[in-house]
Amino acid sequence: MLIALLLSLTLAAWSQIFRYFEEPARARDLAQMVASVVNLTRTALLNAEPGLRTGLLIDLAALEGIRIYPSEPSDELAPLPQTRPMRLLTAEIRKQLGDHTRFATRWKTVDGFWVSFRLEADDKDEYWVMLPGERLQKHNALDWLAWGSAALVAALVGAFLLVSRISAPLRSLAKAARIVGSGQYPPLQAESGPVELAVVTRAFNQMTGDLARADADRALILAGVSHDLRTPLARLRLGVEMSGAPDDEVAAMVADIEEMDRIIGQFLDFGRGDPQEPMQPVELVELVSGLSEPYRLRGLPLELRLPGELTVSGRALPLRRAVANLIDNAIRYAGSELPITLTVGQDDDGSAYVEVADRGPGIPEDEVERMRRPFTRLENARSNTKGAGLGLAIVERVMRAHGGALLLLPRDGGGLRAVLRMPPGRAG
Repeated sequence: MLIALLLSLTLAAWSQIFRYFEEPARARDLAQMVASVVNLTRTALLNAEPGLRTGLLIDLAALEGIRIYPSEPSDELAPLPQTRPMRLLTAEIRKQLGDHTRFATRWKTVDGFWVSFRLEADDKDEYWVMLPGERLQKHNALDWLAWGSAALVAALVGAFLLVSRISAPLRSLAKAARIVGSGQYPPLQAESGPVELAVVTRAFNQMTGDLARADADRALILAGVSHDLRTPLARLRLGVEMSGAPDDEVAAMVADIEEMDRIIGQFLDFGRGDPQEPMQPVELVELVSGLSEPYRLRGLPLELRLPGELTVSGRALPLRRAVANLIDNAIRYAGSELPITLTVGQDDDGSAYVEVADRGPGIPEDEVERMRRPFTRLENARSNTKGAGLGLAIVERVMRAHGGALLLLPRDGGGLRAVLRMPPGRAG
């Protein structure tokens, strides 16, 4: 649209420039034609016999459309429009016929281009000669309009082709950038089109390749480090349990070892990145019910609010990991404020959700977005500083891969509501 506007304004500007410089030359040509008609008419009247002048006037009117009438004081005249072309024309005619020349666009009730003249320079009597208006009109105006319109259409078609050649790769690049932003890796983009776009696309392909390799290296390093750490942790736990130390000290050291093992597990989960396996039907109620059973066997009271059944399209293992992280967070930060409520349901728009609600300190509204980032903990509001700060980051990544969202909302009466929401169309 901007190119079309620019071309239209350019064409209009060139048209005005052409008219501005063309009007004086056209005024001179028309003035020469009018002066020639007046001079020939004057000469014919002066040289014609008095008895033949009436026939001459009739022939001029019939054959040439030129009418001649004597001027009278009672003549009703309409002045010419004061446009620039008309001012140039009348000035040129006065140069050739004299300053006494008068003009009118209507004489009595007859419209036309009326010019006054005298038979003799010192004659007091004047005559009016009328030229048909079409003799002063531009007969090629429509041709200019047609050619100008054709040029504008051709320019717009060319501009459309150029813009399309640029916009199509840009749209593809923008789509690929959104894929990278979601944590996935798009296919290689075609390095075609204008040179500048080809350079940008080549750099983008190199960037996505470097990111994929860095992600793979990160996952490999985390997996190797985690594996190497878990082996000595298992030996350390076995040694602690067989050390013969007091039970309370053994229990405290075992709890620390289990916390370290859990943190290593979070590193592994975060290092795996987004799952790539395809979506499959997942029975959400069965998943949450089975996940809560080990916690209940450990004596942790969980209040379940489950419908009969609710099937969603998703990946079972990442969803289990996301719900387990939320339950672990609730247990860690709620402390003795139990039970923790697990709710599965479906909204009116068809979206399914899993809610984990606790009665802990909650998260301030201005800290919610920060808590979604990796290695972030809210030490002021939630005093327990254990953990690596990856739990919510893992849940956020899982929900993003499912096209859903993690909502962290305040709970009525105090506490936090962590909601996993699946988009409409995935529940059934």
